[in-house]
Amino acid sequence: MDTPLHTIAVVGLGTMGTGIAEVLARAGREVIGIDINAAATRRAVTALEASTARSVLRERISEHERQNILARFRTFSDLQAAADADLAIEVVPESYETKQQVFRALDTIVRPTAILATGTNALSVTRLAADTSHPERVIGLHFFNPAPAMKLVEVVSSVLTAPPAVEAVTALAHELGKEPVGVGDRPGFVADGLLFGYLNQAAAMYEAKYASREDIDAAMRLGCGLPMGPLALLDLIGIDTARTVLEAMYAASKDRLHAPAPILKQLSDAGLLGRKSGRGFYAYEAPESAVVVPDGRTPAADAEAAVGRRIDSVGVAGSGTMASGIAEVFAKAGYRVVLAARSPEKADAAKSRIAKSLSRSVDKGRITAEARDATLALITPAGSPDAFAEVDLAVEAVAEDLAVKQQLFETLDKVCKPGAVLATTTSSLPVIACARATTRPQDVIGMHFFNPAPAMKLVEVVRTVLTADDVHATVREVCTTIRKHPVDCGDRAGFIVNALLFPYLNNAIKMVQEHYATLDDIDAAMKLGGGYPMGPFELLDVVGLDVSLAIEQVLHREFRDPGLAPAPLLEHLVAAGCLGRKTGRGFREYARR
Repeated sequence: MDTPLHTIAVVGLGTMGTGIAEVLARAGREVIGIDINAAATRRAVTALEASTARSVLRERISEHERQNILARFRTFSDLQAAADADLAIEVVPESYETKQQVFRALDTIVRPTAILATGTNALSVTRLAADTSHPERVIGLHFFNPAPAMKLVEVVSSVLTAPPAVEAVTALAHELGKEPVGVGDRPGFVADGLLFGYLNQAAAMYEAKYASREDIDAAMRLGCGLPMGPLALLDLIGIDTARTVLEAMYAASKDRLHAPAPILKQLSDAGLLGRKSGRGFYAYEAPESAVVVPDGRTPAADAEAAVGRRIDSVGVAGSGTMASGIAEVFAKAGYRVVLAARSPEKADAAKSRIAKSLSRSVDKGRITAEARDATLALITPAGSPDAFAEVDLAVEAVAEDLAVKQQLFETLDKVCKPGAVLATTTSSLPVIACARATTRPQDVIGMHFFNPAPAMKLVEVVRTVLTADDVHATVREVCTTIRKHPVDCGDRAGFIVNALLFPYLNNAIKMVQEHYATLDDIDAAMKLGGGYPMGPFELLDVVGLDVSLAIEQVLHREFRDPGLAPAPLLEHLVAAGCLGRKTGRGFREYARR
């Protein structure tokens, strides 16, 4: 195992195998591509030719370098071609039987010093290793798709893997320009272990008809900054592949959150596998196409909707960051805004915060000084919600405490004129509980903005069983006017975003709690392997561990699923006053400002 990994065999030239072969050839390795399907080997060569030609056109490599890369990639249909390989990486379909056949054959073909790696993202490396005569040289080497672009490589050790093998493939990953993360052998490893639970819950949410596929995907893209929505990502990964990964995860964890949603089986059995078949959660122009085309579930652009109420003035109750951000958004859109706090001083301070925000936009050239002044002129601070007597829409943005919100809604019910729409910005509390505090629950709806409100495009529009059709239509129209993207969802804990986001964050905490991976490795895995803008622990410390725990508790109470119980480590940190950035210490420590 001290031999440098210079000649590398890649067994299986599908999309992933072809991508890995390209990474290796570009890095100066001699690559032996092996696939029993002659068409697959031709596609792999064609793909490398096309990719390197683009690099020449973009002046990233010379034509001479391109020819050298192409010369380093040779294809074969027989595993015997791997005889001289220092490392063999199998990237065949996710099946124990198929992978074990490959490993048994390679075991008799390659040199005793050669390393055997599996590209599995779901199956047990230990089980594959145990079926060979030299289990100490078997390791997991999990690249992410597309391999040339994605930086993460998970290096997976079994209890049988020799340390020199780990060191050798870790060094190789660095030399390939990748970021290796060392993990133990359990289904899903780090990135997929967190990602697939989230994808599964999204599929179950859609199957329950809680929200449309378009709204679920838009909510996670716009609310969390993810590169793709979960249902579109399932189509890209492949419904059958996702189901296989989840089956393996559930077999190991027995966590109901990993039990594949029935819709995954239905789609898979029907041959609706996502992009590769041309249809999955969405319909595509053709198999392997990324172009989505309308189908029977696509919302009609000209669908009739209820006529909304006229909104000219808006009241915003609250003086915190969210309240001032929402007031700024409405005023920028031309609405007259009454910003009410518990005292005139707090209201004036909130308006001053808005003035500073607008001035920063002027400094950055986003708006003019005249636009800033015009926006501020539309905002009237007030010392109590009594000033809401004539507003057409009242939006509460006070503390996330049900008793406080209910008391405010009782006041709004008395103060606001008949026909005014009453909205709560709660992120986790039942909207119906606020509605029942009034004598007009039909006028009450949820408008969940995301922080910072001026920048975030998403608004979850939360309709209760009592919300009137014209109130729902009104809020959707208002969202469009203030240049936000509304998504519809029902009145249940977490709505769309938090119901999918916080179980993922909780599972990340459990990984650390179980000493499976470090904070840094998990954050790196999700940013580099999943394209997330922040790792889960970075995000938890920004959100606040106390806020996160409260949302986890609400979700657990609502759904009664043991898998949603807050991780004890989170509870302990909150009890110790380690709440994240705001206290200077959470999962990490921060310099005091």
